[in-house]
Amino acid sequence: MIGRISGTLVEKSPPLVVVETGGVGYEIDVPMSTFYNLPAIGERVVLLTHLVVREDAQQLFGFLTGEERSAFRQLVRISGVGPRTALAVLSGLSVAELAQAVTRQEAGRLVKVPGIGKKTAERLLLELKGRLGADFVLPAAVASEAQADIVQALVALGYGEREAASSLKSLPADVGVSEGIKLALRALSK
Repeated sequence: MIGRISGTLVEKSPPLVVVETGGVGYEIDVPMSTFYNLPAIGERVVLLTHLVVREDAQQLFGFLTGEERSAFRQLVRISGVGPRTALAVLSGLSVAELAQAVTRQEAGRLVKVPGIGKKTAERLLLELKGRLGADFVLPAAVASEAQADIVQALVALGYGEREAASSLKSLPADVGVSEGIKLALRALSK
C-alpha cells in the first residue's frame, strides 16, 4: 500500500495532479479541498494517499490532511459508494461539514453534492452515524515526517488511524522511526 507521496508537483488538472518522486510521476486524484491548497507547480508537496486496486485499474487518491483521508476511507467502506463518489463528497463538503451533516442527519446537505441522490444521502447518514458524527475525533496532527511514518507503520500493522495517532502522545518529540514504532507498540499493548 502506498501511504504517502513526497515529491515535486509537476501537473495540476482538477481533480488530477502529478507528483514526481525518484524520477517517477504519480497520477493522483484529489478532492477539490486538497486541490485548492496545493502549492504552485514545481514546488515540493506531501500527500497522504489511498491506493484502490481493482481488476481493471489501480487508482491513487491523495489528501493534504489525515482527516480527509480518514473520512474518504469511511466513505468507501459504505456499500454502493466508490472512490469517485467519496471524492465528490469531499470536494463538495469539508470533513467538518460532513461530520456536522451526519450529526444533525441533514440529507439535504449531501444531496447538493453532484452524484448524490436522496437514497444515497440517507444511506451515507445511516452508515456514518457514530463513525463520523459528533463523537468522531479527528486524528491528532503529526508534527514530523518521523511521526507520520510511525503512524503509517502502526496502521499497516492493523491499528486504527486514530489509535495510532493517539499513541504519539506518549513518545518523545525527537524519537526516530524504528524506536518510535517500538515505543508506540508498547504503549498500545498496555
